[in-house]
Amino acid sequence: MERAKELAGDVAFADHPSFIKITNIPEGLKLIGKGRSACVFKIRHTKLAMKIFLPEYESLAIREANIYKRLKGTGYFPELYEAGKGFLVMDYIEGKTFYDCVNEGIRINETMIDEVDQALNIARQKGLNPSDIHLRNLLLTKEGTIKVIDVVRYEQTKKCRQWDDLKLAYYKYYSRKYFPKRLPKPLLETIAVMYKKKLFTI
Repeated sequence: MERAKELAGDVAFADHPSFIKITNIPEGLKLIGKGRSACVFKIRHTKLAMKIFLPEYESLAIREANIYKRLKGTGYFPELYEAGKGFLVMDYIEGKTFYDCVNEGIRINETMIDEVDQALNIARQKGLNPSDIHLRNLLLTKEGTIKVIDVVRYEQTKKCRQWDDLKLAYYKYYSRKYFPKRLPKPLLETIAVMYKKKLFTI
């Protein structure tokens, strides 16, 4: 616990109005992802990942830790090992996000969609409300299994349609024989921005 606390404390952020800016990363950590309120690092020489929240979002760490505890043992979510002020330590999952799959031309099949549905249904059975389900929060592991990450918003009461819309897009467009299975990042980012701004319907 002390090592995790020390590593988390050595990460430094700078204020920026539009994106997360990191000014110091200790040697024991390797940056692997950024979100709106936190960054994720691999703890070097281990099979663990550390999620560190920005100072203004530190309280979210305990909230997300409690959600992971409720999901423990389901097989679809990372195992949580430690939680402290502004940080979580959990499984490091090797694999590709669904975003990577679409960008690199790795086919997303119907079984993968069904597995995500199963994971989210398990979360609902535990009294949670799966939210913020997008391509970067869904992982295809090296073993070919599905993992769902970033559960911090699973206690919100507002209905989130993101997964419903992704599934609709999958069956309406992506699953079609002639729909391209590899899409460039600029196009994916443009689609994401237009979706958030509700500039189109699926």
